[in-house]
Amino acid sequence: MSGRLAAKRRKRRARERGVALILVLGAITILTVFLTELQEGTSADVAAAVAERDALKAEYVARSGVNLSRLLIATEPTIRRAIAPLFMMLKRKPPQIPVWSFSDMVLGPFNDEAGAEAFSGLAGVDTSTGKNLGLGGGSFVVTIVDEDSKLDLNVAARGEALTQMRFALQLLGLIGPPQYNELFESRDGDGQFSDRAAICGALVDWADYDENLFGCDPTATNASASGGEDNYYQTIGLDYLRKNAAFDSLDEVRLVRGVSDDFWATFVDPDPGDPKSRLLTVWGQGRINVNNANAQTLWAIVCGFATDETPLCVDPVQAQSFVMGVQLAQSLLQGAPLFTSEKDFVNVMKGKGPLGEILVTLNVQPVTFKSEAELRKAITTESKMFSIYVDGVVPGRGRETRVRIHTVVDFRSAVELGEAGFSPLFGGMPQPLPGEQPANNEAPTEATPEAIAAALASNPAGNVVYWRIE
Repeated sequence: MSGRLAAKRRKRRARERGVALILVLGAITILTVFLTELQEGTSADVAAAVAERDALKAEYVARSGVNLSRLLIATEPTIRRAIAPLFMMLKRKPPQIPVWSFSDMVLGPFNDEAGAEAFSGLAGVDTSTGKNLGLGGGSFVVTIVDEDSKLDLNVAARGEALTQMRFALQLLGLIGPPQYNELFESRDGDGQFSDRAAICGALVDWADYDENLFGCDPTATNASASGGEDNYYQTIGLDYLRKNAAFDSLDEVRLVRGVSDDFWATFVDPDPGDPKSRLLTVWGQGRINVNNANAQTLWAIVCGFATDETPLCVDPVQAQSFVMGVQLAQSLLQGAPLFTSEKDFVNVMKGKGPLGEILVTLNVQPVTFKSEAELRKAITTESKMFSIYVDGVVPGRGRETRVRIHTVVDFRSAVELGEAGFSPLFGGMPQPLPGEQPANNEAPTEATPEAIAAALASNPAGNVVYWRIE
């Protein structure tokens, strides 16, 4: 009897030990799940915080690159003044020096160690002895684009018939070659057919302020309008009208009639990874810098103002020779200006001077222009509008954080570094700021609202007209 009771007690204890084991295993399972979720949540929060930290750091690294780039461009008048005596001996005006083309090398000491080493190897200067130079834990990649080397779409917003027709000539010269015929014979993104004149007129009508339909007809002798603007956009089912105001950004061009993906990739932005390859802009000063424009843009300018049946514009062989010659010259000169004035460019295209003779040897016949005066009004040799693209880069553990800033800076009202107010680049004395005592002890200049606004607008580093963080 006692043995039977003992056996029951042993079974009961065994069952109790099994329950305890199950409870322990259950508790461990619950704690494991809880700790796993806690770890995952904590890791996600830490990763998000690190990403936010690196993104903020990359943004301010990019901001540093933007400010340094603006300062680099602002030094150009000082550099030009230093070399002016050399050109004065030749009785020539010193050209604008494209310092922005060498931004990656010049700004090396203020970048990471690799940039400092590249600058030291180029200039033979040891930057390691400098104080507070360079960035720690990040770097920037700078690309400065001369917007005045592109065809400016916002020229149409000025509302001047001659200016609009001048733009039309340049645009038709760009999109006119026969190899683009197929692009204008197929349906655009809206399912419509838009020929060259229709797209040219649509771009002008979008930016101008009137309600007159622009005909985009270079053969017209009087008015450039051909009636009132229609309701084309609503007719095809779009929920917007013509803006009748200047373009605010390049992306806005996609809204214009006939600007399909093919048109965009061919004429507006051929290589999104290389902003220098853009052919059109909405931030230019209205005149194209012939020293910095690419070969295709120069060809479009020439053919836009050349007489009908100009060999350069109708003969593919001559056109190819011209493009190859310009590309070769630009690669050899590494950004050095070819032309010192608008007249110089016109004379070269007419076959005059050493450069003109070189073009003739390349089988490019001299060009006869419809109006040399109008051509000179459409071109320049000095740029004032620049796009600065800066990628702030912060390396991480198995990853890399990048933040891009695109800013457009207007240097048209900028004064030379060190000047208190506006004065000509060569000659003239700096003007005191409003309220300051002039050097000759005359009465202080009156601090009128207009004078204060003019002084504030004369930032040596230019005025920002566009800012975008990606």
